[in-house]
Amino acid sequence: MARQWTREDTAHALRRPTAADDKYSRGVLGMRTGSAAYPGAAVLGVEAAWRTGLGMVRYLGPSRAADLVLARRPETVTADGRVQAWVIGSGQDAATRGLDETAAMRALLSDTDPVVADAGALDLAVADEATAPRILTPHDREHARLRAALGLGPAGSDRVAAAARTAEATGAVVLLKGAVTVVAAPGGWAATVEAGTPWLATAGTGDVLAGVIGALVAGAAASGGVLDAASLAALAASGAWLHGRAGVIAASGASIARLPSMPPFGNGPITALDAAEALPRAVAETLGG
Repeated sequence: MARQWTREDTAHALRRPTAADDKYSRGVLGMRTGSAAYPGAAVLGVEAAWRTGLGMVRYLGPSRAADLVLARRPETVTADGRVQAWVIGSGQDAATRGLDETAAMRALLSDTDPVVADAGALDLAVADEATAPRILTPHDREHARLRAALGLGPAGSDRVAAAARTAEATGAVVLLKGAVTVVAAPGGWAATVEAGTPWLATAGTGDVLAGVIGALVAGAAASGGVLDAASLAALAASGAWLHGRAGVIAASGASIARLPSMPPFGNGPITALDAAEALPRAVAETLGG
C-alpha cells in the first residue's frame, strides 16, 4: 500500500541553514544535463537546484548549454570538482549521445555518489554495472521502454505495482512521473504525490523536477546521513511534492518572482521556469509549516 506524501513529510527532507554552514556543508550538486539540441534543459535544472536551496551547483555539459546556464545563473561553477550527488540525462537523447558523454555517465553510475538519472541517462542507469545509489525519473512511456529492456513486460494499469517491480529489478528508486507521481524503492517502500496542478503538464517541468530532487539529495548527503533506498525515496517524493507546490504557486500568480505591481491572475498557464522561480516560496512555506 502506497502512502500519500504530504507537506509534513516534505518538511523532514528540508534543512534550514545555520550560521555554522558553508557552501560545502549545504550540499554540492553536479549536473551533466542538456545537449546541443536541448540546451534549455540544463538551464531549467540548474535554476531549480539553486532555487530549492543548496551550497553549490557544478554544471558540466556542452559549451552552448554552459553559456546559457552562466547567463541565467552566474554563480554556477563550470569546473569539475567535489560533489555530493549528481543529476544526469535531462535534455539528452540516448540515440544521439556521444561516446565521451556515455563513458562519463557510466563512470558516475558505477561510483558511490547518489545519482538522479533522467531522460537520456535512463538506459545506462538500469545496466548491470550501474551500482551507485540511484533515483530513476521516467514518465510512463520511458517506464514502458525500461520495463521492456528489463524483460518485465507491460506495466498495466496498476502504476504503483509496476513501479515497485521496476525498483526491485533495478535496485534503484523509481519515481514514475504523472498527474499522480509514484515513488517506489526496493523492499516495498511506496508513496504517491499529487501533482498539485495540471498546468505543470508542459515542456521542461521534468527538468525542473530533476533539479529539485538533486538539490535535496545533495543536501542530505552533505549532512552525513546514510542514504539507503528508503531515504532516497523519501527525498524523491519530497522533491515531487515541492515541485507540485511550486506549480500551484506559479499558476495562482503568487510566485515571488513577480513584480509587486502585477496582480495575481487567478489560476492560469505557466512555464517550467515559472515553477522553478516559485520554488523558494514553496520551500519557505514548507519550512514554516
